[in-house]
Amino acid sequence: MAEPTDRTRTDSQLTEAIPDFPAGAALGREAPPVDRKRLFNILLGATLFLVIYLSPPWGDAVHPAGERFALSHQGKAALGLFLLTATWWVTEVIPIGVTSIMVGVLQVLLLIRPAKELVDAAGHAGVLSPAKQAFGDFMDPSVAFIFGSIVIGKVFTKTGLTKRLAYKMLCIVGERTVMIYLGCFVMTSGLTIFMAHTAVAATIFPLLMAIYSLYDEGHRPTRFGKGLFIGMAFTAGAGSIITLLGAARGAVGISFYQDIVGRDVSFFNLSYYMFPLGAIMTILLWVFFMIMFPPERKRIDGLRERASGLHASLGPITRTELLAAGIVILAIVTMGSRSFCPFLANFNKSAVILAATVAFFLTKILDLKDLEEMPWNIILLFGGAMSIGFCMWETGAANWLAVRWLVLFQNSSSHLFIMALSFFVLIMTNLIMNVAAIAITLPVGIILGGYLGVAPEVILFASLATAGMPFLLLVGAAPNAIAHGSGQFSPREFFVAGIPASVVLMVVLFFFVTVVWPRMGMPVTTTIPVN
Repeated sequence: MAEPTDRTRTDSQLTEAIPDFPAGAALGREAPPVDRKRLFNILLGATLFLVIYLSPPWGDAVHPAGERFALSHQGKAALGLFLLTATWWVTEVIPIGVTSIMVGVLQVLLLIRPAKELVDAAGHAGVLSPAKQAFGDFMDPSVAFIFGSIVIGKVFTKTGLTKRLAYKMLCIVGERTVMIYLGCFVMTSGLTIFMAHTAVAATIFPLLMAIYSLYDEGHRPTRFGKGLFIGMAFTAGAGSIITLLGAARGAVGISFYQDIVGRDVSFFNLSYYMFPLGAIMTILLWVFFMIMFPPERKRIDGLRERASGLHASLGPITRTELLAAGIVILAIVTMGSRSFCPFLANFNKSAVILAATVAFFLTKILDLKDLEEMPWNIILLFGGAMSIGFCMWETGAANWLAVRWLVLFQNSSSHLFIMALSFFVLIMTNLIMNVAAIAITLPVGIILGGYLGVAPEVILFASLATAGMPFLLLVGAAPNAIAHGSGQFSPREFFVAGIPASVVLMVVLFFFVTVVWPRMGMPVTTTIPVN
């Protein structure tokens, strides 16, 4: 028999060419079983959307000052899309990045927002200005920043810097898993004092992967793995509230506060009140994860010696590692100095971190293969989160929700009003970007608080605290989505862990509002009217 050519192959070669084809299967002979749970979750999200989308017009939300907030048809559709997206994200009926694409698609097809901003004949933005585009939000500067942060994590992994950090930390904290938890959580929270929590999570993530490989070489999901990575996401949020460098939400909130109240909050004034809250939450989260996800093993015998040997095997730090670290440090210093150096004030942080990304490729630290291996599912997730957030904001749905919720407490005590406002921010920040949650809620909260004699300072700080710790959904913050890349937990497991963690946050915040902050000098009530 002639040897098979490119045009003719034997049956055995064809079978090898398509090894996943089920042997003996005939087309149409047997349909795959129906996943009833997945089908239910698909229909649940679609039903929630249709019920809201097809419902009759809803009544206006009325501000105590008499201002009315109507809910347009587009706003109602945005609320429905909001519930559909949240349901599919949590249940992961399709990849979360694909659900995010659906967010933009439905906005355009249902005429909620345009795919492209309309312009008049003269080239000026038309009636829809300054509304963003449904698809344009996927390239929002915040999404670009998340991409750049993930690139930094990739660099730390490829160059071996993460292994150096991981092995060195393990040499210090020892072999007890309880101390490994503590060391990782404190390190994560501490770094967010000096740099954005997204960049911290992207940097810490590969380090934790290296640590976990010493615990379970098979990379299988374990309780320790779940606690380690979910804990990283939670403590990144807890630390990010301490300074303005931890996230953009602090600067946005203070800006609104200045415009409405006419007073400033300094960098160190913010840290004075937020440091004890962030520190206590970090320690409580450590205790929480020891209870929620107790490690299967109390010790990893021989880990210290093994980590020490592995650290020594890396040899002296290389030129590539030094170059990578130098680029990262320069980017971090530049972003951190924007608050103090007028010359750098106009440097957008996304542009800074993307400049570092370009530098990694120019210096050949990264290459095309690294670019192709980026977690685009996670990047699309945040593009969708930005899109649904701006959709809620620009259609007026978010303002309608905020006023509807907060007026329920306009005759309540000051403490109940503060906690109700904080709870609303907590829910919103899990579903849309925390900057948008602050921008939507804080102005309404300060004005309504003025009618109750609630000091605007406590409203600002309580709102920033809950906005920084979205413990329920992956889209609540970049560290949540980055941690999901470990494969150690599902969105549902993250949500289940986040419920008691959010309860802990609200209890601690209530203690601070009623006891700690007043003793530190923060006013809770005021007789000064808010304009």
